[in-house]
Amino acid sequence: MLSGLIFLSTANHDAEFSCSVQELRSLMELRGEEAVARIQESYSEVNGLCARLRTSPVDGLDGKSEDIDRRKEVFGLNIIPPKKPKTFLQLVWEALQDVTLIILEVAAIISLGLSFYHPPDAERQNCGSAAGGVDDESEAEAGWIEGAAILLSVVCVVLVTAFNDWSKEKQFRGLQNRIEQEQKFTVVRGGQVIQIKVSEIVVGDIAQVKYGDLLPADGVLIQGNDLKIDESSLTGESDHVKKNLDKDPMLLSGTHVMEGSGKMVVTAVGVNSQSGIIFTLLGAGDEEDKGKKGEKKDGASVEMQPLNGEGEPEKKKKHIAKKEKSVLQGKLTKLAVQIGKAGLFMSTLTVIILITRFLIDTFCIQGVVWIPECVPIYIQFLVKFFIIGVTVLVVAVPEGLPLAVTISLAYSVKKMMKDNNLVRHLDACETMGNATAICSDKTGTLTMNRMTVVQAYIGERYYKKVPEPDLIPPKILDLLVLGIGVNCAYTTKIMPPERDGGLPRQVGNKTECALLGFTLDLRRDYQAIRNETPEEKLFKVYTFNSVRKSMSTVLKNHDGSYRMFSKGASEILLKKCCKILTASGDVKVFKHRDRDDLVKKVVEPMASEGLRTICLAYRDFPVSDGEPDWDNEAHILTGLTCIAVVGIEDPVRPEVPEAIRKCQRAGITVRMVTGDNINTARAIAIKCGILHPGDDFLCLEGKEFNRRIHNEMGEIEQERLDKIWPKLRVLARSSPTDKHTLVKGIIDSTVFEQRQVVAVTGDGTNDGPALKKADVGFAMGIAGTDVAKEASDIILTDDNFSSIVKAVMWGRNVYDSISKFLQFQLTVNVVAVIVAFTGACITQVRAT
Repeated sequence: MLSGLIFLSTANHDAEFSCSVQELRSLMELRGEEAVARIQESYSEVNGLCARLRTSPVDGLDGKSEDIDRRKEVFGLNIIPPKKPKTFLQLVWEALQDVTLIILEVAAIISLGLSFYHPPDAERQNCGSAAGGVDDESEAEAGWIEGAAILLSVVCVVLVTAFNDWSKEKQFRGLQNRIEQEQKFTVVRGGQVIQIKVSEIVVGDIAQVKYGDLLPADGVLIQGNDLKIDESSLTGESDHVKKNLDKDPMLLSGTHVMEGSGKMVVTAVGVNSQSGIIFTLLGAGDEEDKGKKGEKKDGASVEMQPLNGEGEPEKKKKHIAKKEKSVLQGKLTKLAVQIGKAGLFMSTLTVIILITRFLIDTFCIQGVVWIPECVPIYIQFLVKFFIIGVTVLVVAVPEGLPLAVTISLAYSVKKMMKDNNLVRHLDACETMGNATAICSDKTGTLTMNRMTVVQAYIGERYYKKVPEPDLIPPKILDLLVLGIGVNCAYTTKIMPPERDGGLPRQVGNKTECALLGFTLDLRRDYQAIRNETPEEKLFKVYTFNSVRKSMSTVLKNHDGSYRMFSKGASEILLKKCCKILTASGDVKVFKHRDRDDLVKKVVEPMASEGLRTICLAYRDFPVSDGEPDWDNEAHILTGLTCIAVVGIEDPVRPEVPEAIRKCQRAGITVRMVTGDNINTARAIAIKCGILHPGDDFLCLEGKEFNRRIHNEMGEIEQERLDKIWPKLRVLARSSPTDKHTLVKGIIDSTVFEQRQVVAVTGDGTNDGPALKKADVGFAMGIAGTDVAKEASDIILTDDNFSSIVKAVMWGRNVYDSISKFLQFQLTVNVVAVIVAFTGACITQVRAT
């Protein structure tokens, strides 16, 4: 059956490439040392595999359309045929399963059957004058119209419901396609680093992988820096797997990059990738294989989705398990049950009154004696009474409500897309209308995410603006520029402006862009340094993560010694410095007292102005000390020499203060959750309007927050949390775990009578749990990782807080629209029920 997954024969593979699809796929099934041995045996090394695939490990594919098309033809597309949508007839059948409609169908069939029974007039006379309405010959002949009309109404309701569901499914698929089209990945083609759609990736592409990526294809690692992968989506193993050339270079599609960066050569795409094989066998193939075993699947294609351990698409699993029921769905379900009960009561009462009146009139007032010949006539009347009762019930239930909700949601979702909100789960739209709290990141959401170095402390001098390079000792300047050049991700760069007079484009991590821009301000070319020291020559890289709060890169010198450059949060990295460069460029001892003075006179003033402070440092490892234990980070990241402390400005977005005022007027509390230090966070919160001078609200650091909410046993107590969160407005130096704890605590709290509805923004891989836990999770479309986007409900395509306010507005619009519809619908229904009930019971002629 596996061979059926390969759409193209391999007869002509060797003529074009020296690897076949089967060969590459069997290679990707291997792990660890077995995989390394196979690569050595078959290709000598990874570069040999690249040569067989006619690609360059440095420059990638040449990017010519003929070559790309040929690779797609030979190795397949990076797409997976989706599960077929339900047909219109299937949706019609599902609509027919409604209990009320089934009752109507049965009643209509009985009514139709009895309408063709015409007892003799003699028998009618013996059955009482209660049958008086039936002895009109023309009415008797037209008796079938009643049953036919009911069946026709059922057909109309079923067709409208099926069309509604079909439209909804079509819209959802369109939304999924839009989301998938947004997915891009970084590859090297023709020596240029470019971003292409995931579906355009082909075998032989050199793909750059970095922290937060969701791998879109299988590949073999060419070069890696501290790379760790979460393979739980395929293997079920929760431990992160270290990837390197010597032990395990195999990278699999659908897995998450949790740490580090690197490059891989793509070896399998689409249905031939490991996750694609599982997806096709266990996911998309289930239903179709029942009726069309072995038949080639068709339909529109979708981008590859990550899989869970059982091979099911992860998105579906998340969509099902995301939340039990949205707030609006819960309220409408409750309302529908109440209306249903009221309608059932009225319909039952109508039937009882009609039957009682019939019995009293026939057997008591007229004194008719029961005779078997009259039974069909009595049954005919009972069926009519039953149909009247069901009619009252049908009139009572607002059947247009689901349609109104869908139309309102569809309209709002469409408008939200124009307001930079890409909705992944439809229920998130209306949930935002109930939002009472927003926990927002700072960088890029409240601020512009265009960072620039505006202040610096270099050579024991504090510069309030970027200094001229002549003022900096040459030795310090060389160390500073070299350290920034090699210790920033090579994917981060400053590009020329898109139009004349515009600002240079910042590509990659914005903090690193600020540092690279700083070297350009000092009239030095960081790219020349990178050309001299390409990424492949870096000895070791300790990539940035939320625990380290720093990044370090190790270079090996010609004499066998090492030099490590580090950058990170100033208050963290300064504690690891024991030396500092003086104004003359010499090294002097950096004591605790000196560090405290530096923090007080430099770091705190910078932070109070809302600047992010970054410390740049280095450390030498002489040959005489022997080979360091590079895995012992605690030892490696000590004894540093401070080169400089820089203050990076990230201006508040001009529209944010007004957006926050709108939230506060609407009864929504905005909290800032950031990794920056508390002084920077407080300054930005005041600029944004989250805090005002004289407020008694809380600003806490992550450590203090955790100390206050944990008991003596180290467990989180909800009571302790409830004392903090109502007044908490800024959580600084926080980890993703702190954000998750805060969100969970607010949602679980019973401090207020109404449960808090919490929206959260996130951009990092580790923000996933908080985004999932929140009622609505917002992922950053620009700065967000693939993992964060997968966990979110809405993607902010412009990373702007103002777009969240628009989401609240459209969410409340859903509520307003449905409220108006309910007012209209219930007014009509109540009047219709009263008229139907009165007409049936008093005049015995149905008013419907």
